[in-house]
Amino acid sequence: MASGTFFHTPTPIPFESIETERLILRKLTPELYHQIFDTLPDTDIMTVLDLADAEALEKEKLKYRKGLSTHNRSFVNFQLLDKASHQILGACGFHTWYTEHARAEIGYALHSEEPKAKGLMSEAMKAVLHYGFEHMQLNRVEAFIGPANIPSLKLVAKFGFTGEGRLRGHYCKKGIIEDSLVFGLLREEYETNTPDN
Repeated sequence: MASGTFFHTPTPIPFESIETERLILRKLTPELYHQIFDTLPDTDIMTVLDLADAEALEKEKLKYRKGLSTHNRSFVNFQLLDKASHQILGACGFHTWYTEHARAEIGYALHSEEPKAKGLMSEAMKAVLHYGFEHMQLNRVEAFIGPANIPSLKLVAKFGFTGEGRLRGHYCKKGIIEDSLVFGLLREEYETNTPDN
């Protein structure tokens, strides 16, 4: 895995990236969001952030105007790009990063059905967890998962996350309130249990 390299785009934004066997993980931070929204035309913003239409663009602009981070919270997200085609397949990264407490929540998603069940998210998550513990100096990574989300439950199990409980009525998905299962991974557990593939 190579880190610290830059993925060149038609835009002047200097994206840092991590390469895995099949993916380029293009890093997005609050600072890069400022550059994207302050310097790029709408068409380029839509391309860089993989936004489908004007409605998605306005939603992203609203999130940006409301503020992406606070004095004690931030994020680091990675877009998953297919190494051969450079198509954006999804994202994996850390949000609700409490910098003072060295903990963050991990989130991930693929944009369509086609790239699923190929081990791509496992490949990405291995690199992202490494980045979190080694470069962000995290001590704890948290995951909140719906009880019916079997692929996510298998994914966190693969990386040694420990189930810590259930939060009732915790998450609203498409207008439906559902519970969340809570998982945590500590630095020492990651160092002991990191899978080889």
